[in-house]
Amino acid sequence: MKLRSQDWFGRTGKDGFIYRAWMKNQGIPDDHFDGKPVIGICNTWSEFAPCNAHFRELAESVKRGVLEAGGVPYEFPVMSLGESVIKPTAMLFRNLMSMDVEESIRGNPMDGVVLLTGCDKTTPASVMGAASVDLPTIVVSGGPMLTGRFKGKAIATSDVWRYADGVNTGEVSQEEFRSIEACMCRSRGHCAVMGTASTMACMVESLGLTLPGNAAIPAADSRRKVLAQMSGRRIVDMVREDLKLSKILTREAFENSIKVNAAIGGSTNFVLHLLAIAGRMEVPVSLDDFDHLGSDVPLLVNLQPSGDYFMEDFYYAGGLPAVVNQMQRVLHTDVITANGKTIAENCSGVESYSKEVIASFDDPVQKEAGIVVLRGNLCERGAILKPSAATKELLQHRGTAVVFKDIEDFHARIHSDALEVDRNSVLVLQNVGPKGYPGMPEVGNMSLPKRLLEQGITDMVRISDGRMSGTAFGTVVLHVAPESAGGGTLALVRDGDTIVLDVPGRSLHLEVSDEELAARKSTWQPPDLGIRRGYVAHYLKHVQQADLGADLDFLVGSSGSEVTRDSH
Repeated sequence: MKLRSQDWFGRTGKDGFIYRAWMKNQGIPDDHFDGKPVIGICNTWSEFAPCNAHFRELAESVKRGVLEAGGVPYEFPVMSLGESVIKPTAMLFRNLMSMDVEESIRGNPMDGVVLLTGCDKTTPASVMGAASVDLPTIVVSGGPMLTGRFKGKAIATSDVWRYADGVNTGEVSQEEFRSIEACMCRSRGHCAVMGTASTMACMVESLGLTLPGNAAIPAADSRRKVLAQMSGRRIVDMVREDLKLSKILTREAFENSIKVNAAIGGSTNFVLHLLAIAGRMEVPVSLDDFDHLGSDVPLLVNLQPSGDYFMEDFYYAGGLPAVVNQMQRVLHTDVITANGKTIAENCSGVESYSKEVIASFDDPVQKEAGIVVLRGNLCERGAILKPSAATKELLQHRGTAVVFKDIEDFHARIHSDALEVDRNSVLVLQNVGPKGYPGMPEVGNMSLPKRLLEQGITDMVRISDGRMSGTAFGTVVLHVAPESAGGGTLALVRDGDTIVLDVPGRSLHLEVSDEELAARKSTWQPPDLGIRRGYVAHYLKHVQQADLGADLDFLVGSSGSEVTRDSH
């Protein structure tokens, strides 16, 4: 086969001279340009993305594997998104990073690519960008942190919300809260629970984009480096086999991933990211697929925030292959994966070594899990809720709305003694959707009022057009579409309105007449965020709603790998 890189390095004359000569200033031998597969290593390393801060070291392992297999590795940087530090929210820049990845891959002389991903948005952004080019691609995740320890107790990111509530009630001192930081984040890697980063690692493995076992190996475990090296070897063979993303990312692969996400209790952010990836591949996946494919799948993995254990425990119990092996009866087992084998072959004989962590399909942690899709006059284009993280008694609830017009209003009033709220109230947060914030932040799991926490109340129904962290929990309705800033009904809710949530019935209804809603809509004005320039202004013009994955409309689909014009 003719290698794509030979359009650069295989040329004669001036162009070939220029392409090769400047590369040689790095000490590259001439025979590296004689038809060896060129592998790009797309590195999302950044010290501002702490979850990915070990990726330069991981990239060296990949390079060893590429060289061993007869390829030539070239590492290149792309924008990196550190969920824990970037403002206003990493989600605002997911699509921008995907553009960086896409154009870096297309514009450079590579035949295949290894995506080094870890922190929440770096995985979907990298896959979205690579999908729009469609070269042979393999993903290497960075791995989760080791489980934290505080006063003899295992802790991880989901405990942040509990300790923060403890600070509000005076049960945890500020000094103690500060000391917990180092106890929780005690090694390299991303969040140690089934948050969004771990969900994304499971997503790419369930889609078939990684070697088996990728999702759960702890970042500090030497086997993470071994997997990276083996992935480097494998991508060279994928180039020789012309095993492109389009041959792996089929409709059947997306269906498998939706079902696996239900079984692991994965993050609600999974919905947005899988929809966006499917949009890039032009594979038909809709919001309703997440409900009718996943909501009947039992929860098999007992990990925080839906359960008790941690990613480190998940790995020791058998990792994702053990889960997939339990699920074969409901999966498309003949789909091809990055190693050239089917998912059935990859999980064959892999057992669960701890039924407490990975349960059997016939004796699950919870009989029905997944993510449910709600419809009603409050969410005409849909909203989602994660039952495994919710309080069962609140899944059918009728209460009066306590409305916050934006996140600043929420922070200003939530703990006020003047706030008229009780345990049956429904907290409603407006203007935190893709356009309203902008960027759709992880604020949907609103903190409860201090005086209710002091009464021992730990959950309430909460509704917003924003997201919540995959490490969070509660009876939280998210991704309401259309969003408030787009004129959705959520923008028209007022204090005291009655809201009815019926998760078994898949409905979310505002008990206000159509005539009254029309009257409110006639006086409604969209918020003016005062943004006139730059990427964010462009984002506001083109971002799609949550039910379509919140991608930019002009990025949906593929441009392919061909570059029709030369640079010289």
